[in-house]
Amino acid sequence: MTSTPVTKSPWLRTFRAAGDRPPTLVLFPHAGGGAGFYRSLAERFPADVEVRAVQYPGREARAGEPLIDDMDTLADLATDALLPLLDRRFAILGHSMGALVAYEVTRRLEALGAEPERLFVSARHPPAAHGMTSRDRHLLDDDRFADVLRDTGGTPPALLDDPEMRAYLLPIVRNDYRLIETYVPSPGPPLRTGMVSIAAEQDGTVSTAQVEGWRRTTSGSFEHLTFPGGHFYLLEQPAEVTSLVIGRLGWDGTAGR
Repeated sequence: MTSTPVTKSPWLRTFRAAGDRPPTLVLFPHAGGGAGFYRSLAERFPADVEVRAVQYPGREARAGEPLIDDMDTLADLATDALLPLLDRRFAILGHSMGALVAYEVTRRLEALGAEPERLFVSARHPPAAHGMTSRDRHLLDDDRFADVLRDTGGTPPALLDDPEMRAYLLPIVRNDYRLIETYVPSPGPPLRTGMVSIAAEQDGTVSTAQVEGWRRTTSGSFEHLTFPGGHFYLLEQPAEVTSLVIGRLGWDGTAGR
């Protein structure tokens, strides 16, 4: 298929550029997260692998833009941003909410005739289990919603205790929870893309069995792995996560061949 020439996009932040049409890993952040969440992970990839993170509107460099609280809209726009990358080898990783967005983007890419080499889904149950989880956390008042974020981890308590930072942060995270909790996947066939689902053993937001349920969403290869740690295990073990991704893709030192 013909791809669009690569241009600078507000949707993609490049942490590691790697020459002409390098194999590219695209990372999708969690609820409330921005592309910067992945900096420490991205820096550990080999020099011949390009690493880009999706930058959702309304945060970091896009702080002045309206937030998006609808999955179809977000996935459509993120897919458009990836079209210039379809002339190369690429793979996708999504963490928590990012796993669901990455799944929807992969569905759209497959419909266009483009398949990632692998889809990594981290710390999130599959869409089929969506109805088994809370649907109303985005409706909680600020104090109770902040407590949810404290329990999940990943948000420094000092930010939630600072009135100015809390006033900035809570609307962003609430928007993303609304997106997740109102998301209803449309019917469709399983993915063709091979998948790796990853769970953390001490993750209080989702069980390892729920994360393993991604097996039913693909007709391609499937592997389920667990890491020690909590919901944000990949910040605690960036070297191990990087090694896993590179090893499963076969991009270890031969990525450009």
